[in-house]
Amino acid sequence: MSDWGDAWELPAYPQLPKLFTSAKTAKKRKHKEFFTTDELLEQPVKSWPTQPLDAAIAWLSSKPEAMTVADFGCGDARLAATVKQTVHSLDLVATTPGVIACNMAATPLSSGSVDAAVFSLALMGLDYGAFLVEAARVLKQNGWLWIAEVRSRFGGSSGEDFKPFLRCLQQLGFKLVQQDASNRMFVVFVLKKQQAAAGAAAAAGLKWPLLKACVYKKR
Repeated sequence: MSDWGDAWELPAYPQLPKLFTSAKTAKKRKHKEFFTTDELLEQPVKSWPTQPLDAAIAWLSSKPEAMTVADFGCGDARLAATVKQTVHSLDLVATTPGVIACNMAATPLSSGSVDAAVFSLALMGLDYGAFLVEAARVLKQNGWLWIAEVRSRFGGSSGEDFKPFLRCLQQLGFKLVQQDASNRMFVVFVLKKQQAAAGAAAAAGLKWPLLKACVYKKR
């Protein structure tokens, strides 16, 4: 168990690990089939000194205004409401006007249509690799992939290990440009698409590592 404290199961969505929820929330949502990214992350993340989404906003502030961005697992679409670029806000359920409700492994975006894909604590399902394969499809050549994820999810038998995850992204055609693990809560990866998106057979053959569940202290 990490130093975040006790964890509780999220009972309703079978492809979702035990992520960021409390006993009260789990009971309240017991019969609800879907959970938005924002609902799952709201309680623990708001208490963090630095918000991952703010890091994404800061990163985009240095990029051209003409860029088009796909925000995977957008929650309340704060990224689109804040940055100067055009943002396609994608999530399983649309709780805010402008959000495209879709399976993030099969979005309605055209192939090679966006300059950047953002995943801010959005790699939630056991099939999260399919979301990244979809990001590779919709990104233009030399497009950017920006990922922020909880550090403890990359824990291995010998401690924190990002290599298996990054190896899959490399096989998918991405090159790591920057890795920032200076924040004790989350790590940021910035990658560039160097090759054409992998074919269906190659993508299906990728062995994505299981990302561990997150736990947090009840306050």
